[in-house]
Amino acid sequence: MPRETTILTPVKAKGNRIDLFLAKSRPELGLSRTRIQELIRQGLITIDGKPVKIHQKISGEETVQITIPEIRPLNLLPSDIPFGILYEDADLIVLNKPSGMVVHPAPGNREGTLVNALLYHCKDLSGIGGVERPGIVHRLDKDTSGVLLLARTRTMAAKLTENLKHRETRKIYWAAVGGVPSPRAGTIKFGLVKAAGHGKGGENEKMRCVHPAEVDKTEGAKRAITDYAVLTSLAKRAAWVALVPITGRTHQLRAHMAEIGHPVIGDGKYGGSGQENLGDGWGAGLGEDLSRKLHLHARSLTIMHPETGKILHVTADLPDHMVKTWDFVGWVVSHAPVDPFNMPD
Repeated sequence: MPRETTILTPVKAKGNRIDLFLAKSRPELGLSRTRIQELIRQGLITIDGKPVKIHQKISGEETVQITIPEIRPLNLLPSDIPFGILYEDADLIVLNKPSGMVVHPAPGNREGTLVNALLYHCKDLSGIGGVERPGIVHRLDKDTSGVLLLARTRTMAAKLTENLKHRETRKIYWAAVGGVPSPRAGTIKFGLVKAAGHGKGGENEKMRCVHPAEVDKTEGAKRAITDYAVLTSLAKRAAWVALVPITGRTHQLRAHMAEIGHPVIGDGKYGGSGQENLGDGWGAGLGEDLSRKLHLHARSLTIMHPETGKILHVTADLPDHMVKTWDFVGWVVSHAPVDPFNMPD
């Protein structure tokens, strides 16, 4: 059964945003700010009987009604799906997620996910199996491959989640993009907001970029920052770029690269369905000779180990379809610097 909670806002809360107020003042609800925003979008939080908006501010002495839907177990089953373990110890595991694999189970997809594979291969993971919070502490899109971090226990999951916010943590992605960005290194600061998809229920939603000056004026928009650097290029037709997400928004790298006119190769969602690329950055592909799969890979992760305090650096090999592309155009993995954003002068 859904849970229903009624809260009377205090006078001193006047002027606070409703999502921030609920997240900070009512921890017993067990709702993160993101989850509260989801409930607001679903119309499940009201003030004095009227649905609220995410940015809505409290006037004080108002009645807030919260309906929290019941989360039904997915009855997860272990599945013998191969994946590559890059590092493991008593506290955590780092693996190389295959391209095309969904991370989290959902209705309609309960058997072929990474969580199902982990339940089969790593039977001691007490942090895996919860519907809302499995031990995977950060996410990769279905078609993005590469480094993925997970905890063996929920306690370690909390510590790793906190560590991911620290300066010691660094995630570097590699991508092949249409055209060649100019300048060859820079920072993208467009905000992101969810845009509903075209299905009857809003399926296939995507993120829409918002100019930095308009983020605070756009409901639901969040600031997003990406550093990029061109490692090499194929004339003006395509480029091998390194990407560092300073923030961690949904589809951030894909949306940002498409916004500056250089979509990730194979990205039909943000780069258009056409695979032709004439060198000006509008096409999301290189032609029939190469794979139409997404060319985005989480290449490396550097993080401070919560227990040992040592810096852990892990690198993931490219997936097969990206190896084929690199070989075809003559890009050599060993020529790339470990961190192109931290090169000596």
